[in-house]
Amino acid sequence: MAKKTVASLQTSSKRLTKAIKMVKSPKSGAYTFVESVMAPELVSEWLAKK
Repeated sequence: MAKKTVASLQTSSKRLTKAIKMVKSPKSGAYTFVESVMAPELVSEWLAKK
């Protein structure tokens, strides 16, 4: 299960996006959040992978 939250970040000449994904732990079953800052073109690919 993934929760898509995207915020646009701008730093000087590069445009970056912060994506947050909710991931279920296989051991405990609890959900954790994984954050990553990347180029906007890569967000869909990152959210699609497990």
